[in-house]
Amino acid sequence: MFFKSQKFPNDSETYIVAGLGNPGTEYEQTRHNTGFMALDVFADKHNIKIDRLKFKSLCGVGMIGSKRVILIKPSTYMNLSGQAVTEAMAFYKTPPEKTLLIFDDISLPVGRIRIRRRGSDGGHNGVKNIIYLSDSDMFPRIKIGVGSKPPSWELAAWVLSRFTQQETEELQTVFGRAAEAVEMILQDNIDAAMNKFSS
Repeated sequence: MFFKSQKFPNDSETYIVAGLGNPGTEYEQTRHNTGFMALDVFADKHNIKIDRLKFKSLCGVGMIGSKRVILIKPSTYMNLSGQAVTEAMAFYKTPPEKTLLIFDDISLPVGRIRIRRRGSDGGHNGVKNIIYLSDSDMFPRIKIGVGSKPPSWELAAWVLSRFTQQETEELQTVFGRAAEAVEMILQDNIDAAMNKFSS
């Protein structure tokens, strides 16, 4: 059984938190990997190692309050994120409402966070694939701004570009705020998280 060496209360709820991105060193620190980066900060804060291969992902597991939390970083590449997320959902019988997505948003400036209880894919291919394969848009999500595409850039080149040094420094604060938002959402306080962190 997956993570069989760890003990959890039999009545603990299971949440999935999926940070979206692309695997491989060539994509590290790129705008499209903001979900991976934010999830790493959350995992470090709670001493959860994301280092096990399962569900077409790198995974980690821990307890946050009374909730068992599965952290996943899909290794399918962004456009096929749904393969990893829905496989984990099926294994743990976790509904979309308890599957939190963290991903980049080009409609928000760097440093901004927007939290939603559900919604469309907003043109994000990773979210689009998750909605398509799960046949649901009821996923709570934390969208982290990566800045809008400059007029001279192609969209694909922009989301695969790396952050500037100034942006990277600013993101450390953003990821800390995102981690707090995750904690609130896991405690069923998404409205409070939306009021506190969405901008």
